[in-house]
Amino acid sequence: MKNRGKGISGKRIAACLAGIAVLALTACGGKDDLNNLIKAEDEEEHVVNMFSPMEKTAPDAENVARSASDLTVAMAEEALGVTVAYKTYTAEDHQDKTYDEVALDRARNDMDDLYLLNPDTVLALGEEGKLMDLSGLDSAKNLREIIRTANTVDGKLVAIPQEVVAYGLFVNVDMFRQHGLELPHTPEEFLECCRVFRENGVETPVGANRWWLETFVFAQAYADLYNGGDTEAEIAALNSGEARYSDYMRPGFEFLQEMIDLGYIDAGKALVSEAIEGEGADFLAQKTPIVMAYWGAANTETAYGKTDFEMQVIGFPSSRGQMPVMPMTGFGVGANAAHREDAARVLDIMVSDEALRVYSETNRVISPSKNVSVECVPALKPLNDRIEEGIYVLGSNAGMQVEQWGNTCLIVRRLLEGATVEECMAEFDRLQEEARNSQ
Repeated sequence: MKNRGKGISGKRIAACLAGIAVLALTACGGKDDLNNLIKAEDEEEHVVNMFSPMEKTAPDAENVARSASDLTVAMAEEALGVTVAYKTYTAEDHQDKTYDEVALDRARNDMDDLYLLNPDTVLALGEEGKLMDLSGLDSAKNLREIIRTANTVDGKLVAIPQEVVAYGLFVNVDMFRQHGLELPHTPEEFLECCRVFRENGVETPVGANRWWLETFVFAQAYADLYNGGDTEAEIAALNSGEARYSDYMRPGFEFLQEMIDLGYIDAGKALVSEAIEGEGADFLAQKTPIVMAYWGAANTETAYGKTDFEMQVIGFPSSRGQMPVMPMTGFGVGANAAHREDAARVLDIMVSDEALRVYSETNRVISPSKNVSVECVPALKPLNDRIEEGIYVLGSNAGMQVEQWGNTCLIVRRLLEGATVEECMAEFDRLQEEARNSQ
């Protein structure tokens, strides 16, 4: 999920002007005017404050993802007679507070009603009791089981997304063909492709940023856990301390370290690069053949939806082949929000099958509802085929005592800063011990 921002719409400007006009009239009026003002306030629209990100875009680019979400907001506004007021935050660079940090602060202080949250903030706020249980919503009955698994904290469904976020490798197929390469399936094949690119003048085969390198780690760490054995038993062993997260994570971190050592990733650049902004230009200019991004980036011109070359989106290399990685963003309602019930009703419409059909068809994404499906763009077919086969790993799972997506991202950054693999594994061990002691 990227940082997004939204200006004030004409409807909201009109509401502000109307409020100013009422104040001007009451300043000159008497008792009857006061009674009329009280009556007008009683009939005033309800307002739901929604905090969500807005992706930075080129001035003339159409943000399809934002437009798709706005359509569902409009459906809720019309059906319920409410106004949804957007609150947003966009980090300028890596030195600013992240969207997650700002979202946590706002939610903990009950500053908004409805929040779009990344998986680590969903878990943190869910554990703190700051998010409403959404399991009673009508729309919750239609959710895919994977959504319930990822967004259930302490037995409560605390977030519902408008799309299933799937991450994959975005590859320039033309460059692979030019160098006589097949698209990779395993870590060994991936490294061989990078070697060939590097030896043939491609300075940095993999474009990376400070957010998404953990996708390589998850694909290798949990390929077997989610696709081979008894998932519940393995997670129970991790939660009890019988198994260690560090043992799962080690192969992925060793893989990243090898890519850094061989120059396939520019660690220094990745450490200070925002998602897409840091590596996108080189990928579009065909200087870098491989980047990682989320499903929706293949659909919109604000990211990789219009390229001058053939692009395919494939899974990350793993022992089980190309592996999609699926963390879960989601909308949560503040448990103590000022307009809690209105916000829940708005969300119920936004994630209803009717609204999700509009959202999914506009944005061409995987729907969280088991009743809604759309045809993806050709570039996404390889990734979609794996997901439809039920082959993927979760990048976030509320059933794991150690939060996955955010913690792994931060520990990968330590690797980029120069920490050793052993130091990174020690941090996972520390987090696991801390989680067990807090139970």
